[in-house]
Amino acid sequence: MKIEDVILKPILTEKIKSLEKDGVYGFLVHKDANKKLIKKAVEEIFKVKVKKVRIINVKPKKRFFLGKEGKKSGFKKALVFLKKGEKIEI
Repeated sequence: MKIEDVILKPILTEKIKSLEKDGVYGFLVHKDANKKLIKKAVEEIFKVKVKKVRIINVKPKKRFFLGKEGKKSGFKKALVFLKKGEKIEI
Protein backbone atom coordinates (compact mmCIF):
# COMPACT_ATOMS: atom_id res chain seq x y z
CA MET A 1 0.00 0.00 0.00
CA LYS A 2 1.29 3.46 -0.89
CA ILE A 3 1.86 6.02 1.87
CA GLU A 4 -0.50 8.47 0.11
CA ASP A 5 -3.35 5.93 0.25
CA VAL A 6 -3.18 5.33 4.02
CA ILE A 7 -4.70 8.62 5.23
CA LEU A 8 -8.02 9.31 3.51
CA LYS A 9 -8.99 12.60 5.21
CA PRO A 10 -8.79 14.42 8.54
CA ILE A 11 -11.65 14.19 11.03
CA LEU A 12 -12.88 17.68 11.94
CA THR A 13 -15.37 17.19 14.79
CA GLU A 14 -15.72 19.29 17.93
CA LYS A 15 -14.30 16.50 20.07
CA ILE A 16 -11.18 16.12 17.90
CA LYS A 17 -10.78 19.91 17.67
CA SER A 18 -10.72 20.13 21.48
CA LEU A 19 -7.93 17.50 21.59
CA GLU A 20 -5.73 19.37 19.08
CA LYS A 21 -4.38 21.67 21.79
CA ASP A 22 -2.92 18.53 23.44
CA GLY A 23 -1.30 17.42 20.18
CA VAL A 24 -3.91 14.81 19.22
CA TYR A 25 -5.23 14.68 15.64
CA GLY A 26 -7.86 12.43 14.08
CA PHE A 27 -7.75 10.87 10.62
CA LEU A 28 -9.98 8.59 8.60
CA VAL A 29 -7.63 5.83 7.41
CA HIS A 30 -7.68 2.88 5.01
CA LYS A 31 -9.23 -0.30 6.42
CA ASP A 32 -6.03 -2.31 5.88
CA ALA A 33 -3.72 0.24 7.56
CA ASN A 34 -1.98 -0.66 10.83
CA LYS A 35 -0.38 1.54 13.51
CA LYS A 36 3.13 1.39 12.03
CA LEU A 37 1.91 2.32 8.55
CA ILE A 38 -0.22 5.20 9.88
CA LYS A 39 2.70 6.54 11.94
CA LYS A 40 5.01 6.40 8.92
CA ALA A 41 2.44 8.11 6.68
CA VAL A 42 1.80 10.99 9.11
CA GLU A 43 5.53 11.54 9.68
CA GLU A 44 6.28 11.60 5.93
CA ILE A 45 3.27 13.66 4.79
CA PHE A 46 3.18 16.28 7.57
CA LYS A 47 6.90 16.26 8.55
CA VAL A 48 6.23 15.78 12.29
CA LYS A 49 7.26 13.25 14.96
CA VAL A 50 4.53 10.89 16.18
CA LYS A 51 4.48 9.72 19.80
CA LYS A 52 1.76 7.05 19.48
CA VAL A 53 -1.25 6.00 17.41
CA ARG A 54 -4.62 4.68 18.56
CA ILE A 55 -6.98 2.96 16.12
CA ILE A 56 -10.77 2.81 16.38
CA ASN A 57 -12.77 0.44 14.16
CA VAL A 58 -16.31 1.77 13.72
CA LYS A 59 -18.73 -1.06 12.97
CA PRO A 60 -21.30 -0.88 10.14
CA LYS A 61 -24.82 0.12 11.18
CA LYS A 62 -28.25 -0.86 9.86
CA ARG A 63 -30.30 1.91 8.29
CA PHE A 64 -33.85 2.00 6.95
CA PHE A 65 -34.67 4.12 3.90
CA LEU A 66 -38.13 4.15 2.32
CA GLY A 67 -39.05 0.97 4.19
CA LYS A 68 -36.02 -0.95 2.98
CA GLU A 69 -33.14 -2.08 5.12
CA GLY A 70 -29.68 -0.93 4.14
CA LYS A 71 -26.26 -0.75 5.69
CA LYS A 72 -24.06 2.22 6.50
CA SER A 73 -20.54 0.97 5.94
CA GLY A 74 -18.05 0.91 8.78
CA PHE A 75 -14.71 2.69 8.77
CA LYS A 76 -11.42 2.93 10.61
CA LYS A 77 -10.18 6.09 12.29
CA ALA A 78 -6.86 6.84 13.92
CA LEU A 79 -5.98 9.20 16.76
CA VAL A 80 -2.40 10.38 16.28
CA PHE A 81 -0.53 11.73 19.30
CA LEU A 82 2.35 14.06 18.40
CA LYS A 83 5.47 14.74 20.44
CA LYS A 84 5.60 18.00 22.44
CA GLY A 85 6.07 21.09 20.32
CA GLU A 86 4.84 19.42 17.11
CA LYS A 87 1.78 20.76 15.28
CA ILE A 88 -0.15 19.95 12.09
CA GLU A 89 -1.91 22.68 10.09
CA ILE A 90 -5.16 21.19 8.75
